[in-house]
Amino acid sequence: MKIITWNINGYRAITGQNSSRRLDVLTNDNKLFSYIDKEKPDLIALQETKAEVEQINDELLAPEGYFYYYNSSRAKKGYSGVVTFCKKEPKQVRYGFGIEELDREGRVVETIFDDFVHFNIYFPNGQQNDERLQYKLDFYKALYQYLKDNYSDKDRIIVSGDYNTAHNEIDLARPKQNEQTSGFLRIERDLLDDFVNTGYIDSFREINKEPDQYSWWSNRGRARENNVGWRIDYHFLSPALKNSIKHCEMQQSVMGSDHCPVVLDLDI
Repeated sequence: MKIITWNINGYRAITGQNSSRRLDVLTNDNKLFSYIDKEKPDLIALQETKAEVEQINDELLAPEGYFYYYNSSRAKKGYSGVVTFCKKEPKQVRYGFGIEELDREGRVVETIFDDFVHFNIYFPNGQQNDERLQYKLDFYKALYQYLKDNYSDKDRIIVSGDYNTAHNEIDLARPKQNEQTSGFLRIERDLLDDFVNTGYIDSFREINKEPDQYSWWSNRGRARENNVGWRIDYHFLSPALKNSIKHCEMQQSVMGSDHCPVVLDLDI
């Protein structure tokens, strides 16, 4: 099974509904559907869609052959949002943790299948102010509590998405310079430590210990060209899936967003 997570930073732009600019050239190419047609994932989780379903042209709602499940922000338009495309229809779909304050920004799609459960999550960014940082921390804790309340160690769970946190020094190009920056604060990294300590597995680091492996780059200062990036997009797996990992990689050459896709192959 191939599962992909990708923060696309605007669904209408990457599908060509709205024009996007690349090297000072405007284009309406549907980069997303072309990518999906090439990769043919069984499930792809997209974050930061920045759109409500009603704002998307009908022919662009999903690639052919995929079921689709959108969760859009009720807090404000053009903000946050996720969508999951999957070839197989889930037996149940849930949206959020049952906590209105955390659910209203449209950050979670949980798809439940017979043999596994998948979470598509766009974790909050804490850089704006202390209030948003606390919101981010509360969101992490709510996810962990939700998993504890609804699932056991025997359940096969995949938590994919943009976590907005680089876990360890190897996961960003300039760790020392960012120790006081949200996204690499000790208090944020501790929460990822907590996740690992409960048995969840960082699928990429399970098989790849190499540095310079990033999934997001700033739009400033030619950061992507120079690979001055952060690894903040993950597939975390429950203990029951530890021996199922076949391959995991960041497709750093795939353009269309300031993030790149992270591809996970599992033997399920």
